[in-house]
Amino acid sequence: TAQFPQPSFPGRNLVRVIPLSVELNGKIIEQVEEIKPGSLPSFANKQLSPHLISPSPDYFSRIFSELNGAYREILCIFLSSELNDCYSNSLAALQSQRGNAIHIIDSQTASIGLGILVQTAAEAASRGFSIVEIDKLIRSIIPKIYAVFSVPGLSYLHFNGFVDQAQAFVSEMLGLFTIFSLEEGRLSPIEKVRNQRHVIDFFQEFLDEFDHLHHIAILQSAPANPQDSHLIREHIQQYFPRSPFTAHPINLPLAALLGPRALGIFVVEGDNSHHN
Repeated sequence: TAQFPQPSFPGRNLVRVIPLSVELNGKIIEQVEEIKPGSLPSFANKQLSPHLISPSPDYFSRIFSELNGAYREILCIFLSSELNDCYSNSLAALQSQRGNAIHIIDSQTASIGLGILVQTAAEAASRGFSIVEIDKLIRSIIPKIYAVFSVPGLSYLHFNGFVDQAQAFVSEMLGLFTIFSLEEGRLSPIEKVRNQRHVIDFFQEFLDEFDHLHHIAILQSAPANPQDSHLIREHIQQYFPRSPFTAHPINLPLAALLGPRALGIFVVEGDNSHHN
């Protein structure tokens, strides 16, 4: 699910992205680029309930064997183990590996948060950091990454096994926007609001909890709503003029998990920031 703040960065040639598959209408889509998130329905149902499929332990074993032939050391950073089985399946595959050092990290995040970690690791590797130093660096950044999502309707989360059917039905019947935080890798509902304006207000209040941020990123819904991005961007420019800021369209794996209309904010807390 990784989305990188910069398309190219030092060490990009050292990065191997492991693709997730998406099941849609009973069909497994291996190349997620084949389908645009905006083509997914606003709400999932029994006939059309996209969900993520992680690579199997056998797949990871093959990848590890292949990479072992080219590299002395391998560092794996996967999306949150609470959202998908990538982390646990890679650990299972590790049992059959011999020889080279393979470090596996549960990022406790996804999407842009995961991209930031991978980019940081690649840049450190390109500067000659040892794998132990990179492992320690990444683990020190993980607790500083925060994310919140607005999810209009919960049918996608229901069919991915995160909320029960009654919750999803009531949420969509009432037209509620549920706000989730991604804390320690888990999606936790923290608020329900009535409309998109209240979502933007919540996001602005979330940003205002921090004094200093290393990076701020908007995860845009599909189709994107320019007005939402504009309001958040204005707030960031006013209160965090020195913080790097990027905007990213939601990708298919995350859209299959949260629904294409999900909107999100990722932040990386600065060393001297105070988080209320």
